[in-house]
Amino acid sequence: MAEYTFPWSTAQLDARGCTHDIEQLLRQHDGLVHAVIRRHGSGVLTYEEALQAGRIGLWRALLGYDPQRDTAFSTYAWVAIWRHIRRAGAQASGELTGGLIPASQMQGPDPAQYADRLWVHEALCILLSRLPDRLRQVLLARYGLDGHPPRSLRQLGALLGLSHERVRQLEQEALAWLRHPAHSLLLRRRLGTNTVAEYRRAVARNAALRRARRRRST
Repeated sequence: MAEYTFPWSTAQLDARGCTHDIEQLLRQHDGLVHAVIRRHGSGVLTYEEALQAGRIGLWRALLGYDPQRDTAFSTYAWVAIWRHIRRAGAQASGELTGGLIPASQMQGPDPAQYADRLWVHEALCILLSRLPDRLRQVLLARYGLDGHPPRSLRQLGALLGLSHERVRQLEQEALAWLRHPAHSLLLRRRLGTNTVAEYRRAVARNAALRRARRRRST
């Protein structure tokens, strides 16, 4: 196993009352860090940078884990490792890729489920970031993804200076863009809906939307 450095000293750990050989435990569970990177990727980080960030998350998990709780250490540590890698990636890129949905709305009783939701949420953020500005603005406000309560068509129309019918059209256009197989591949993979049947349904819905637009324009 490759050598790596820790962001603390043994003396510091002993002063905090640690009764275990932390370095030994870190090496024992280092494969978990690699597993997290293999599943979720390293983003803008190099593999070594992701490893270092993940090992800090593992260290924090070792210090914070309560064996009295009905949660396996690997499940508890997975979330801590992944969050530290994501945070390091956000700092490296100068971007915030996770702030659309409050964490309080995403957490569940199972940390593994929480990690999966964050994994899906990241893909959703990436997908939304590729929308044209006006369409993204409509969807974020319409579904309450901008930190505010969801707005009705009329409320959003008043905010944007548009009729509620125009807002509805923009919403439908944005959803059609998101559904398109060429755009939604990453999200579909993470949701487990990357199937031929799902693609056909998406294509059919978008075709129906185009036909409706043509009828309205004639």
